Amino acid sequence: MLDIKKEVNGSEATFALEGRLDTITSPDFENELKGVIDGLTSITMDLAKLEYISSAGLRVLLGAQKVMNKQGSMKLINVNDTIMEIFEVTGFADILTIG
Repeated sequence: MLDIKKEVNGSEATFALEGRLDTITSPDFENELKGVIDGLTSITMDLAKLEYISSAGLRVLLGAQKVMNKQGSMKLINVNDTIMEIFEVTGFADILTIG
């Protein structure tokens, strides 16, 4: 189960994710991103309530990061210890902007 709260304000978007970003929920999140990512210059993802992320979830974040590298910036905020450990073990801590 993943709850996605999305706010788009001009060329900036914020996503707050709550629950699990896994094989089942990743396509929904990817569709939400694809629906708004064109033309954005800034994406902020609030992961305070994200409990779990799988490789499928990591792939969605990586895809969004690649797009935003070309057209602006993407930042992850409020990353909890569990998710941060996954980012560090997979090397994503070096790819993603976490602040």
